[in-house]
Amino acid sequence: MPGVRPAQVIVGLDVGTTGVKAVAFGLGSSWRRVAIREYPLLQPAPDEAVQDPAAIVGAAAVALAECVAGAADAEVLAVAVSAAMHGLMGLDGELRPLTPLITWADARAWQEARSLQQSDVDLQALTGVPVHPMTPLAKLLWFARHEPETLAAARWWVGLKDYLLAWLTGRLVTELSSASGTGLLDMNARSWSATAIELAGVHAEQLPEILPTTFQLPLDAGVARQVGLRAGTPVVVGAADGPLGNLGTGAIAPGLIGLSLGTSGAARMAVAEPSIDRGRTLFCFALTDTVWVIGGAISNGGNVARWAEQSLTPDFHPVGESPDQAMLELAASVPAGSDGVVMLPYLLAERAPLWDPGLLGAFLGLRREHTRAHLVRAAVEGVCIQLRLIVDRLDEIAPVHAVRATGGVFRSALWGEVMAAMLARPLMIVGEAEGTALGAAALGVFGLGRTTTLAEAVSLLADPNAPASPRVDADPRLVEVYDRLRAGIPRQIRELDRVADLFAAREPSTP
Repeated sequence: MPGVRPAQVIVGLDVGTTGVKAVAFGLGSSWRRVAIREYPLLQPAPDEAVQDPAAIVGAAAVALAECVAGAADAEVLAVAVSAAMHGLMGLDGELRPLTPLITWADARAWQEARSLQQSDVDLQALTGVPVHPMTPLAKLLWFARHEPETLAAARWWVGLKDYLLAWLTGRLVTELSSASGTGLLDMNARSWSATAIELAGVHAEQLPEILPTTFQLPLDAGVARQVGLRAGTPVVVGAADGPLGNLGTGAIAPGLIGLSLGTSGAARMAVAEPSIDRGRTLFCFALTDTVWVIGGAISNGGNVARWAEQSLTPDFHPVGESPDQAMLELAASVPAGSDGVVMLPYLLAERAPLWDPGLLGAFLGLRREHTRAHLVRAAVEGVCIQLRLIVDRLDEIAPVHAVRATGGVFRSALWGEVMAAMLARPLMIVGEAEGTALGAAALGVFGLGRTTTLAEAVSLLADPNAPASPRVDADPRLVEVYDRLRAGIPRQIRELDRVADLFAAREPSTP
């Protein structure tokens, strides 16, 4: 990337669902280096979505080493870490995995989640997390019921961030942000909840110590040699990827929405204190002790478009075009609203705003004149509808006046056009590097004491030569179409629910 090599850099290490991104940011300059490595999300059985911890750490090591090599001759001030939320894995006393990483997308604990919903404890008011199979709380209860020998054998139960920090620093710890997504944290006390832990069937001694998100630990000497850094380089423990996405896009004020759309998607808004919404449809996770984000995540984001490409257009590959590009051009050939076809995009156990993992995906309104172009466009529109439902709930907390969006899908004009019209608000499209990786690096700069506010930290790392963020305005004609389309969704979900009940098919199933 362009720019004079800076004297000092900070590295944001962003470890996500399907890949790791290491980005070195020059302080006060346009200079940056990016290294990316991918790894698979495994689906060994219905409802299961797991990953190999060794593959994740291996990819992180390679990406970090490549990024550091690109920053040769500059001083690396620190590595700041972001990781995907809601994962769970069991470790033995030597920190060796006894289980794969059970990711947020794993729905096997759907029965356990339902039983937790029927308990006398108001878990969402206590933890800030809606009860759902994604949570480590529900996953631990699944182990208690289905693999009690594994539950008994595990010395530790940890998340992805905790395992990464153990690799980087040799210390098994977690931080407030990732802990706040487990369903095991008392969000007001900022400590593990004895009530939730008892429901999970484990002991507090099996969970890592909770550190502030700005806390620093020294880089392990062996890892330092592996990635080309000096031993003892500060590792800022960082936060979870969702809250850091808000920081990276600059959405850290009430009324300013940070919207991310990759494999999954989310819409979040910053608040000063942990709280729950009136309708109990939103989560509340920490960024720091004094900045929290409230919002909702959808399980079915860009992965729905990938499913559409593989299932509906596997042969549609015009010469010179990528499969994604060809598919979206096909979708753009039909009008907004897909001539009446609606997709409920629940291919994975869905999260916000309904938090019902039993909801089934469906195409509604089909007629023989509809083509696969209509189905593909309906898939894109269906994802955008789900995010609008979340934004509507955020609008009740503080009037939403702006949306800052990030994610690879917005390289497509169609995704931006549909999202802006579905939200009936303009979108500011922020570059992918200015998402979670920048959020991690900015939190690192703030943690090092280089700035006095989070906003200053983001500004210090932002590219001063970057063009203004593209703005996508909502087309009034499309807004009218999507307002009508969206109005029918609650009724259609209820009708589909009744059909599913009739055929006893409500159990979630991961394709």
